[in-house]
Amino acid sequence: MGDLFSKKRIRLHEFMSSRFNWNFPSLLTFYIFSNPRSFMLHIVLIEPEIPQNTGNIARLCVAAGARLHLVGPLGFSIDEKAVKRAGMDYWDRLDLKTWGSWEELLDAHPGVRFWLLSSKVERPYWNVEFADGDFLVFGRESKGLPASLLEAHPESSVTIPMTDGTRSINLSTSTGIVLYEALRQLKLGQLSHSAALPGTHA
Repeated sequence: MGDLFSKKRIRLHEFMSSRFNWNFPSLLTFYIFSNPRSFMLHIVLIEPEIPQNTGNIARLCVAAGARLHLVGPLGFSIDEKAVKRAGMDYWDRLDLKTWGSWEELLDAHPGVRFWLLSSKVERPYWNVEFADGDFLVFGRESKGLPASLLEAHPESSVTIPMTDGTRSINLSTSTGIVLYEALRQLKLGQLSHSAALPGTHA
């Protein structure tokens, strides 16, 4: 069976190279993101305030196969048109959980590993080795995550580096940056444990 899959990959490699002039990096990207194995990453929004941001993040979670956790109190109702308009027709496909508080979420997921995203810390998010099942936690648009939460978990606090004088990045943009970096790492990790593509060494 392994030889059969290897031969199929070789044929795919030869076809794509001759028909579309794809180079190896392009083939590598195609292989990683067409691999059927899925991962579960979790996006947590603590007390989000702007419905359009949450709607955009909901659409992002559907696209990435992530679960969205909304921790109250929310600054809006999830039934508002603005939320669903931003999420377009993806809202019905969303894997959504709602919680009354951060503590309630933690009680339901004992031992979970989480990463706190904040502009108030120094460690870049790209220095983290993300894992399947990780929770990526974002605070509200106006204030971010509580200082007490960051101080209690400095080892789990990371940031998206910005140029001097830049106060913050839009919440939905920040979520997309970190979520897809985590997904990229997981897919590359999966590739390293599978058979190498033609022209590589295991």
